[in-house]
Amino acid sequence: MIKFALIKERKTPPDRRVVFSPQMLKEVVSQFPEASFKVESSDIRIFTDQEYLDAGFEVSEDVSDCNILLGVKEVPIPNLIPDKKYFFFSHTIKKQPYNRDLLQEILKKNIELYDHEVITNKNNGRLIGFGRYAGLVGAYNGIRAIGIKEDKFQLPKAEGLPDLAAMLSELDNIELPNYKFVLTGSGKVARGAREILEHLNMKQVDPETYLVTEFDKPVFCHIDVLDYAKRKDGAEGSRKEFYQVPENYDSDFMKYAKTSDVFIAGHFYGEGSPVFYSEEDIRHKEFRIKYVADVSCDIAGPVASTIRPSTIAEPFYGYDPETGSEADFMDESGIAIMAVDNLPCELPKDASEGFGEMFLKHVIPAFFDDDKDGILGRARMTSEGKLTPLYSYLQDYVDNAE
Repeated sequence: MIKFALIKERKTPPDRRVVFSPQMLKEVVSQFPEASFKVESSDIRIFTDQEYLDAGFEVSEDVSDCNILLGVKEVPIPNLIPDKKYFFFSHTIKKQPYNRDLLQEILKKNIELYDHEVITNKNNGRLIGFGRYAGLVGAYNGIRAIGIKEDKFQLPKAEGLPDLAAMLSELDNIELPNYKFVLTGSGKVARGAREILEHLNMKQVDPETYLVTEFDKPVFCHIDVLDYAKRKDGAEGSRKEFYQVPENYDSDFMKYAKTSDVFIAGHFYGEGSPVFYSEEDIRHKEFRIKYVADVSCDIAGPVASTIRPSTIAEPFYGYDPETGSEADFMDESGIAIMAVDNLPCELPKDASEGFGEMFLKHVIPAFFDDDKDGILGRARMTSEGKLTPLYSYLQDYVDNAE
């Protein structure tokens, strides 16, 4: 018998998500009777303690008797229990300075850390995450920004709606201007954003047509790396090479910036990749983009107008093209920016249910089949007070040597 716990989220601002909903937890123990679960009591979780009790699970203030503790966001240092196995997003694999002390403490407390972000298949493709929900809410927020700034319609905040179905139904009541939307990315984030555009019955247009045509209704163009980047030497590029040697490429995005009204950024941005557009590009007289829904939210990086993250409470800010600084969101001459960096928190019920499905499919079996596919091995960052070989590159980070 392996004893798991669903732990309380304690990070500020509060996160209402959870790895498993009560119904999904029932499915887990149905498929794996040798797994038992205890639920740490929480007054913020989207599913109440009573819902877990009604589903037949123990709810307690104390989960220290459990072997494996399942959470979503970083566990605050004072709440870490020594000698346990933890699953959560640690935000340390890119040497994030704000979580260095967290990783140091995890090692000190002999905690075996598994990071959701590196739960991958043998080809390093991510198996679980909240990307779809980030894309869904990010695109919705981008549409919402248009309605507010232009006083055309009023969409409620997603966080105030009960679920995804309610959010989608709100979109049925609006009429968009004849704007051209460009969407970047090929993963779960972009697919989530695309669901919103398709729900609005927006026509998809191929890049060649999009770049030379104006339309009498809203349209979108979904582009991938070779649409917005080109080899520096003019030779034909490849998607594989772009990801392996991004330094060989220059940005070719300006042709979309000159023909698009709305930019939904759903791409993954790798180190060394060309930026989409610079401050100088924004000042170009033909730069047309008026709204940016930056779901990827890489600050001061590939999208020059994304100068800071925004929040669920205040999701929008303006960008002044002339000064390169923040401006009033409602200023007509500015670009409206949406750069919330925790978008799935706005749909906690659906996001939790979707995450649980993936965790049950890809991770739980690994505890009972000797990890035959290496799922746990690839995600294990620490063991016996040390970094595992896959994550030894973090040693200097842990030692404060860089």
